Amino acid sequence: MREALFIKKNKDRWLKVQHMPPEDPDEMASEFIQLLDDLSYAKSYYPSGKVRRYINAQASKIFLTIYKNRKEETSRIVSFLKYDLPLTIGKHHGAVLFSFCLFVIFFIIGFFTASKDEDLIRQILGDGYVNMTIQNISSGNPFGVYENGEPFFNWLGFMIHNTRIDLAIFTSGVLLAIPSVFILAKNAIMVGVFDQLFYQYGYGLDFWLVVFVHGTLEMTALILSAAAAFVLVRSFLLPGTIRRIDSVKTGAKDGVKIIIGIIPVSAMAALFEAFITRLYNDVPVLTTMVFILSVLFVIWYFIIYPFRMFRRFSLQSREEN
Repeated sequence: MREALFIKKNKDRWLKVQHMPPEDPDEMASEFIQLLDDLSYAKSYYPSGKVRRYINAQASKIFLTIYKNRKEETSRIVSFLKYDLPLTIGKHHGAVLFSFCLFVIFFIIGFFTASKDEDLIRQILGDGYVNMTIQNISSGNPFGVYENGEPFFNWLGFMIHNTRIDLAIFTSGVLLAIPSVFILAKNAIMVGVFDQLFYQYGYGLDFWLVVFVHGTLEMTALILSAAAAFVLVRSFLLPGTIRRIDSVKTGAKDGVKIIIGIIPVSAMAALFEAFITRLYNDVPVLTTMVFILSVLFVIWYFIIYPFRMFRRFSLQSREEN
């Protein structure tokens, strides 16, 4: 589309936003996102045109209007979780799907390889951990490992550990995500081997109902961390029609948004692991409900909602352009 036609099709809407900005917060946020889409389009096809600077100025003004008189922390968090994070995930759904597929592939490799090579279980999990688990299984408490330790300190330890792994996966994106794939593969294989260990003793279903009380959110954060790394790599290798440096800046910004968004997910996974998973014997209804609700939350917030949001605004952008 020629720049003149692009301006003609959107001029009225831009002027309306400039002179009569919407007062409703949701409508204002919607207009802001559309301006960002227009800005992205202008940067791609008219990088040296004046329209790019004009749209950027209007987007900046409406951004300041959105946040000017609000309670800073609350409004930003709500806006980020309601709009920014889902749209960013929807925008990069291909990277998320690729990361998920890699995880599943390496999980399957770990699960079936361990079924044919019992030594692999000990090599991956360690003799001490395997012996302890077998002893717990023999005593009728297969997941007793989750009952050890003080819950509060366990939570802090798990949260720090999960966050470090997520950050390591993302920052490894600067190395073309090769270490990111390695970390993702290592953890996926470990989970597959862990599953096989319980499957051999007849606790295959229990593994999912107990370990994934916290594992659902923990693995989701892991997969999204890798996706953020892949976004960074793609922005460098495939800049499209814009300058590579601008593409990398955008990719890094989107990757950081994803990482910021999954930090509370990792923290919640650690909380479940420290306080909820250990209750699988005493309150199995609670642990099962937490597992089910975690799965439903992940499916809705990280798959369905981002897809709908991104599709909605993409259709609006195409209709207006």
